[in-house]
Amino acid sequence: MSIVCNLDNLPKNITNPVITIGNFDGVHWAHQKIFKKIIERAKDLHGTSVVITFEPHPIKVMSPTKAKPLITLLEQKKELIINQGVDLLLIIEFTAEFAAISASDFVKDILVDKIGIKEIVVGYDYTFGHNRQGNIEVLREMGSLFNFNVHQVDPVYVKNVLVSSTSIRKLIMEGNVDQAKKILGRNYQIRGEVISGRNRGGPLLGYPTANLRLTDELIPKEGVYIVLIDIGGKTYQGLTNIGYNPTFKDKTFSVETYIFDLSANILKQKIKVNFLSHLRDEITFASSKELSQQIDQDVNQAREFFQKKKDTL
Repeated sequence: MSIVCNLDNLPKNITNPVITIGNFDGVHWAHQKIFKKIIERAKDLHGTSVVITFEPHPIKVMSPTKAKPLITLLEQKKELIINQGVDLLLIIEFTAEFAAISASDFVKDILVDKIGIKEIVVGYDYTFGHNRQGNIEVLREMGSLFNFNVHQVDPVYVKNVLVSSTSIRKLIMEGNVDQAKKILGRNYQIRGEVISGRNRGGPLLGYPTANLRLTDELIPKEGVYIVLIDIGGKTYQGLTNIGYNPTFKDKTFSVETYIFDLSANILKQKIKVNFLSHLRDEITFASSKELSQQIDQDVNQAREFFQKKKDTL
């Protein structure tokens, strides 16, 4: 797969490009259905499957006060799209000037003249162009004019729940990470660099934790979660606490992860934390001893969870 970050750097003479366009925040089941469709159509046409996305997210440029935290930032989004098996990912810088392009000019100048579109696959609610003037009907009209086919992918439901970035975001913010997995198609993941903490975990509580400097925007609600941690491609079991450590009357928000069976120093390393299940809410304890006893219980519950799920994780 090729990744191109500028329209001027596009390969010349892309063969029979089958295109999809969108923000694809989350790269969830519905997005994956679209990617599967462009790959299938490209194979039928002996062509090229092309995904076009934007950076930054358009709402951050046009209405920044209305922007919601993203499920996947660009680094992870690129990885997830690559894993789908498409041929070409085009990332267009989204600016106010780009937003001013009309729907018809976008199709003619970019999709037709620059890329040479053969077919396009979009979701049922797709809009594009200045003030979202373009929609599927506009695409079909222009497809007739410029000789390209338009395919619409219907909405995707999982147990009567519409698969959408909005529904996934809501579940994660509520702490329902196991439910989010069902419509996201994988465990929700955050990433960050391990930084120095307050040095309480090991010396005071008996459980050394990795404190994260987060790179992600969307964080599950405060509480304790059962997690899998990816460190340099190796996976570890663990627990993550999100919140303010009320037992110690902290006022600083933190994300701390206790990694089972790891003694190595991972300070300054970048790790990935995958959320499997919400274990409990954050609680204020009367003493650090009581907190340590609760962590004992949390660890035992987590190990039981992993034992039960060992064949499915």
